[in-house]
Amino acid sequence: MVTSARLPLVFAGLIGVFAGVGAFTFGYAKGLSYLSTDPRACVNCHVMNEQYDAWLKSGHRHAATCVECHLPAAGLAKWLAKADHGFRHSVAFTLQNFKEPIAPESPASRVRGLAAGTVTCPISAWEPSR
Repeated sequence: MVTSARLPLVFAGLIGVFAGVGAFTFGYAKGLSYLSTDPRACVNCHVMNEQYDAWLKSGHRHAATCVECHLPAAGLAKWLAKADHGFRHSVAFTLQNFKEPIAPESPASRVRGLAAGTVTCPISAWEPSR
């Protein structure tokens, strides 16, 4: 049994373990890269390699990056979307709970985002892949 004098030490040890595991996981998963706008962050998960390679070979890469079309342009909405996407993606990839091949988000949600002005895409005629 833990005495009351040792309780703070046990508590500090548990916090240290959780903080250490969290820091290791964040580093291993290249967590800082998700704060950037670099399209290479999209291929941290191996399942996106095919989509990234296709984007690299397309003319689309000269007009827009992943972030420009898939996230709000700026402000709090951008960071909330990044946090939401990051959380959902980390859960899906950790639990292997995602569809393969990766499917683009629904055209209806893209149109709603573009119409609401929360997402702007520099490509004037956005057309989902078929």
